[in-house]
Amino acid sequence: MEYILKINNLSKKYKQFKALDNLTMQVPKGSIYGFIGKNGAGKTTLIRIICGLQYPTSGEFELYNIKNTSKEIAKARRKMGAVIETPSIYLDMTAEDNLQQQYKILGLSNFDGLQEILMLVGLENTGKKKARNFSLGMRQRLGIAIALCGNSEFLVLDEPINGLDPQGIIEMRELILKLNHEKNITVLISSHILDELSKLATHYGFIDKGRIIREMSAKELENSCYKCVRMTVTNTNALTRLLDKKSISYQILDKNIIDVYAKLNFTQFAIELSKENCEIISMNEHDESLESFYISLVGGAEHV
Repeated sequence: MEYILKINNLSKKYKQFKALDNLTMQVPKGSIYGFIGKNGAGKTTLIRIICGLQYPTSGEFELYNIKNTSKEIAKARRKMGAVIETPSIYLDMTAEDNLQQQYKILGLSNFDGLQEILMLVGLENTGKKKARNFSLGMRQRLGIAIALCGNSEFLVLDEPINGLDPQGIIEMRELILKLNHEKNITVLISSHILDELSKLATHYGFIDKGRIIREMSAKELENSCYKCVRMTVTNTNALTRLLDKKSISYQILDKNIIDVYAKLNFTQFAIELSKENCEIISMNEHDESLESFYISLVGGAEHV
């Protein structure tokens, strides 16, 4: 597998505090890599190091197979765009002027591709409207547009849907998927909203206390998550007796609702329950959520 970013035993210390502790991770080319961890776990520190805004205390990383200690790393970063915390935009400029300014900063000789980027992020019709009058979602998309200047192939997004309303979240999701599917842009994205991240990511990295504790593909996550059948019945005691008899794991959620962790022959099971004077009112398959998996992985129910 080809990797855009490879990190090997990276550490970052602030006096006695270790923000990153021998962290190792790999971001596959063409992936949407969901970066998940609690506040203070080291997500933003790592992103800032990748972008060259901070330096590691020890360890190394490779961007496009170029080591961070190489003189060529600045050249490699030119193929990478980032939006960290809040978009870096000029509020008194239009969307087009913001992009022109970024082109100049990058030393590009002309504005080729500028209109295509505006169309890509859905800002082609903003005209002379200043960025200060944009909605939060529009500002976020403008930040991504700026990050795309210079034909970026790798996009790093730190909490891109933070504070967005439902419509803004949908627009951001669709944009990220479009950039990945149509432009083959690799995306590293950290987000507190794990349910939304699960609709995007092809790969995951779980960080805790400055270390990657698990890396996996979306398919591997799906296979690792508990699957259950949520049953609503008329007689919970009868159901639990039958489940205990069959040595099947379960969790009682309510006086009539139980999650059953097993694949069942529904017809046979209904017949057996009927003999116990118990009727099935409803039965639905449920998968463990990304958030539940994360909590089970790191322990506790603290917010990420």
